Amino acid sequence: MRRFLITSMLLAVVLVASAQEHCALQERVSSAVERMLADYPQSTLQDIYKSFFQDRFGPGHIVPDSAKAAAYLRRELSTVEDTCVLMYEPTGDQGNYCRVALAAITSGRVPFDMYMSAFLRSVREVKAVDVEAWAAEWQQIERIIRGMGLSLPGYDADAAAIAGLLAEGHYAVHHSRRYNEHYAPHYRIIAKDIFEAEILPLLR
Repeated sequence: MRRFLITSMLLAVVLVASAQEHCALQERVSSAVERMLADYPQSTLQDIYKSFFQDRFGPGHIVPDSAKAAAYLRRELSTVEDTCVLMYEPTGDQGNYCRVALAAITSGRVPFDMYMSAFLRSVREVKAVDVEAWAAEWQQIERIIRGMGLSLPGYDADAAAIAGLLAEGHYAVHHSRRYNEHYAPHYRIIAKDIFEAEILPLLR
């Protein structure tokens, strides 16, 4: 009987901890999605997925040649015209990384070399993607988003496409056409600690 009571108590503790963890995740995801839609109301589930993925894994790729990356950034900078944009925003629900707009450079607030250095060092921190584990985590996140009843355009098609992508062992997506047409995003992903120490003081 005593062993049964101890086992029951331990099970109850585990269940309570699990419920608390789920409630915390639900609150974080809901708040993050509401923030994204307040800033970018034309977002789709695909765009939301991209932010959550970036939050866990950063840029999601390694930059093998820093000189080519710098040259590509300079070319992209030549296409940036609007400096009246959101200069930075946290990714996903944990804010492990920040999207920092290229307008931070074109506005003259952040030097090119500082921005590029911050980006390259952030890329070196990129974690290997365990697609199976990420697929399970995204499934939880997507259920929470679905439960918010947001009426996002093309939701079911996006959800199926992302699930299919992950099932095939892939994970990266681009912004949706809708998002690109409305916001023409130009940014790089920078690790939170590097951003807050080096870039943020110049943007305040």
